[in-house]
Amino acid sequence: MGQLFQCAVGHSGSRHFHSGEAPSPGPDHHHGDCTDLQRNLPRAIFISIPLVTFVYVFANVAYVTAMSPQELLASNAVAVTFGEKLLGVMAWIMPISVALSTFGGVNGSLFTSSRLFFAGAREGHLPSVLAMIHVKRCTPIPALLFTCISTLLMLVTSDIYTLINYVGFINYLFYGVTIAGQIVLRWKKPDIPRPIKINLLFPIIYLLFWAFLLIFSLWSEPVVCGIGLAIMLTGVPVYFLGVYWQHKPKCLNDFIKLLTLVSQKMCVVVYPEMGESSETEMINEDIEEQQQPINQPIASKDKDSVEQSQP
Repeated sequence: MGQLFQCAVGHSGSRHFHSGEAPSPGPDHHHGDCTDLQRNLPRAIFISIPLVTFVYVFANVAYVTAMSPQELLASNAVAVTFGEKLLGVMAWIMPISVALSTFGGVNGSLFTSSRLFFAGAREGHLPSVLAMIHVKRCTPIPALLFTCISTLLMLVTSDIYTLINYVGFINYLFYGVTIAGQIVLRWKKPDIPRPIKINLLFPIIYLLFWAFLLIFSLWSEPVVCGIGLAIMLTGVPVYFLGVYWQHKPKCLNDFIKLLTLVSQKMCVVVYPEMGESSETEMINEDIEEQQQPINQPIASKDKDSVEQSQP
């Protein structure tokens, strides 16, 4: 899913955050991490969501059947208590299964989160080095390292449950904003290419549930939601300084260039190459022909063919 998600987000744009003009990937470039997006992405969604739903529902049915409500409320880890009660000497399976599930979730988060930074850098909203990939492995190493550093900084807090509440609220807020953006684009730009297109009924239903849960969260925990919004708004001055402010001093541009060069050497990364398709090349040739002046002299090869055709 991480690789499929990477193929679905991001395209090249103006690079405001960093100085200097450097080659960047084109809008149709996915640097080879997935094939046949139109078939594989819906297949991954339609298989994973019912499968995960099935496992979760029947796991909870098993917990409720085997344990009393008092045991469920008193347990810090319901799955572990369930294993100790029913599995006997094989109770160690449950903690290991939980650990493997956790590592799997972290692996998926690393794929998706790093690709979000990667796509943001390609749009010019983050330093350009985050849009680079390894010269041999084609992995976004700077984006992965940035994800690792930001995760370690968030783990400095002593109260992990408060951190989960902050991050969960911000993530849920942006999920809804993203879905709403898809509806707005369908309305304002109905003719843009859409490799995967679904009925608008599904995002509308999602937004209805999203709005209900968001309002309930704001009403039940206004302090936590307010702090989460404050953390999110700290990105506004960063946006104005890094993206909106285009005419930066030369010393700052030189420092960013030096930092980018050092990061490239340390991580052995470059910008992804842009491989145009034959159809794109034909379109570009047609545009060039249309832009040529009418009184332009005939090329030597065309001139020879014209002279041979004349009697």
